[in-house]
Amino acid sequence: MVEPDRNQNPSLLQYVKEYLKNTTGDPVPYVQHIHRLDRVVSGIVLFTKQREVLKNLSEQFAERRVKKFYKALTSKAPEQSKGRLEHWHRKEKKKAILYAQQIEYAEKAILDYEITAQPEGRFLWDIQLHTGKYHQIRAQLASTGCPIIGDVLYGSDVYYQPNAIALQAWRLVLQHPVSGAAIDVAIDASLA
Repeated sequence: MVEPDRNQNPSLLQYVKEYLKNTTGDPVPYVQHIHRLDRVVSGIVLFTKQREVLKNLSEQFAERRVKKFYKALTSKAPEQSKGRLEHWHRKEKKKAILYAQQIEYAEKAILDYEITAQPEGRFLWDIQLHTGKYHQIRAQLASTGCPIIGDVLYGSDVYYQPNAIALQAWRLVLQHPVSGAAIDVAIDASLA
C-alpha cells in the first residue's frame, strides 16, 4: 500500500519516512506521495521531500502532463495488437465499471496499448495511460476479454504471485518542479 489504511497495515509512505530518518538524521522528515498504485500493482511511485514542490507535482498529475507507462501480462490477446481503449468509467463499490456511452458520474478513461506475444502463451502489453482512474487498466484490459494475469477481481483464472497481479508502472515522464527540465524515470520491467 502506498499510504496507511484504517487497519494500520505497513505502507510505502511509512517505509520512505523511516528510510529518510535513517539516512538524513532528521527525526521527522517531510515526505509525501504524489500519486498511488493499487496495492497489488508494482512499480514506480513518486514522492517529494519538499512541501514547496508538492503543489507543482500534484498539478502535473491532475492536468495530465505526466506521461505514465505500464506493462501488463495477459493469457489472451484482443483482435488488434495495437490500439486505443476508450470507455466511460465509474467506481462502484470496490470495482471499476465501464460503459460505452457517458452516464451520470462516469469519467472518460483512455489508454493506448501495443501487444507482443511472449513464451508460454502470454502477451505483454505496453501501455500508455492517458487518464488515471480507479482500477482503470485492470478494467479496460478485462473489457477486451484479456484480464491481467492474477487479477481474480476482473476475471483472471491464471495464478501470478501472492497478493500481486502482472501489472507494473515502469516509467514516468514529468517536468522538474523548479527548473522545468524533463525528468524520465524508468525501471527494468520484470513481469514473468
